[in-house]
Amino acid sequence: METMSCFICILLFLSILLSYFCSKKQKKNKQKQKMLPPGSMGWPYMGETLQLYSQDPNDFFAKKQRRYGDIFKTHILGCPCVMLASPEAARFVLVTQAHLFKPTYPKSKEKLIGPSALFFHQGDYHTHLRKLVQSSLSPKAIRKLIPDIEELAISAMESWAREQVINTFHEMKKFAFEVGILSVFGRLDEKYKEELKKNYCIVDKGYNSFPTNLPGTAYNKAILARKKLNRILTEIICERKEKRLLERDLLGHFLNFKDEKGKTLTEDQITDNIIGVLFAAQDTTASALTWILKYLQDDQNLLEAVEAEQMAIYESNGFGNRSLTWAQTRNMPLTYMVILESLRMASIISFTFREAVVDIEYGGYLIPKGWKVMPLFRNIHHNPEFFPDPKHFDPSRFEVAPKSNTFIPFGNGVHACPGNELAKLEMLIVVHHLVTKFRWEVVGQQRGIEYSPFPVPQQGLPAKFWKEVLNHQI
Repeated sequence: METMSCFICILLFLSILLSYFCSKKQKKNKQKQKMLPPGSMGWPYMGETLQLYSQDPNDFFAKKQRRYGDIFKTHILGCPCVMLASPEAARFVLVTQAHLFKPTYPKSKEKLIGPSALFFHQGDYHTHLRKLVQSSLSPKAIRKLIPDIEELAISAMESWAREQVINTFHEMKKFAFEVGILSVFGRLDEKYKEELKKNYCIVDKGYNSFPTNLPGTAYNKAILARKKLNRILTEIICERKEKRLLERDLLGHFLNFKDEKGKTLTEDQITDNIIGVLFAAQDTTASALTWILKYLQDDQNLLEAVEAEQMAIYESNGFGNRSLTWAQTRNMPLTYMVILESLRMASIISFTFREAVVDIEYGGYLIPKGWKVMPLFRNIHHNPEFFPDPKHFDPSRFEVAPKSNTFIPFGNGVHACPGNELAKLEMLIVVHHLVTKFRWEVVGQQRGIEYSPFPVPQQGLPAKFWKEVLNHQI
């Protein structure tokens, strides 16, 4: 009997103890819940994904910001997310506390680009690769590419002039891809170039498709094309090694690389990073170029002013008989401001994905470990506090440098785009040759925006191009 009483007492004590810890844990969880940023999580699992994709995503995020402030939570693409819409918050995630947030992409997309690609990593591997890519795409390295980029630009424009109407965005993608090939391989045999184009195009189509790996689907075709790209790139690498053609292009940098322990990059690492660079070099640059043409077309006075600036350079080069110099590309102030304002207005990279690697407190709120964190670049670029009348296209606003962290079209911190100087050089060269040698006219009323996934003018900005006959040519 005494044993039974003792047993009951022990059970009672344990239940009280368990109840105490459970209530303490519940209280802690409630406190934790209270600390989450304001916002709506939407429906179970689906969250607010349908709301995001059933409207302009910029309106979706702007409404959230107006309602909840610069930090708010939501649930999209199957993930709980914290959205950050202030320059300070973007800097916190991308620069000062970048080690607390890892880059994150859907596995389906990572598989197509390649798991060893630069932008999927952080730490020593990322640091080594980033230095490698930056050095081969630095101003010192890319200035030698100017004549080749000019040749590609003029050739592309002449082909546009032979067509009735072109899809500007699609044609800009072809041009940007050619420049990407040039920066990675230098001069490349046509048979390799055509095979790379053909298979990369299939991968590109599958990248933004629904990731169903069933035979015949766009994603399945992309997976197969990605394997073919591996074989082609491996063949190019072997040929370069055999012929000792280790040029100072990006592939040469990859092949010559050794870390402090003497380790070299594997072929898989090299091929993944080549695909990564080509991917990063194409859509964003093509989208920016398309918007530049759209904004210039919409403002004829601005177009005439840009033309005057470029014609002065054109005439000083013997009416195009000499190639542009690096110094000339650094001295196009109005054209450069047009490019910056186009990048701000279009905000092609509207946001970036990160994932919290630990529980983090920011601005009095909790960002739980494992939650996605998204600095909203577009919201910052369109904030009237930093850019008055933000929906008005006004290049002159860049006569004065914007406040720190308010203009980040290429990201910020250790994961900022290492090819941003090459992208801007492409844009300057295209504008120079376009306004000095050609004319164009947008077909139809172009007011809408499409997302594929980057924002582009409706239908890719259909346009007619023709060659301009100048006085010195008559």
